[in-house]
Amino acid sequence: QVQLVESGGGSVQAGGSLRLSCAASGFTYNTPCVGWFRQAPGKEREGVAGVDADGSPSYADSVKGRFTISKDNAKNIVYLQMNSLKPEDTAMYYCAAELAIGCYPGSWFEEGYYNGMDYWGKGTLVFSSS
Repeated sequence: QVQLVESGGGSVQAGGSLRLSCAASGFTYNTPCVGWFRQAPGKEREGVAGVDADGSPSYADSVKGRFTISKDNAKNIVYLQMNSLKPEDTAMYYCAAELAIGCYPGSWFEEGYYNGMDYWGKGTLVFSSS
């Protein structure tokens, strides 16, 4: 069974930093694309960042230069380092995985793409106050 468990959310002032962690387990036959989506109240879920099977990252335009995703294969953990947080970053952040061979997180930013993700964590809340 695949399981994704997020941690690291919290409340910070604008300009502050947080590091999210996603502990992944249950992947047996291949290394999937893993990363992060977020959803703010009243808005649709949107892709934030992801890594492909080789660890190559992709980012939403809104977080480029501020967020960094990394993958620790030995520990089965995916991190999202979030710097220079803005109030508009406030959302529930979800770890997600796409199992398809040849998956490409760069496609995660297309409208409605979250519907095609294979696994989800339960989310961790990030609040950036102004």
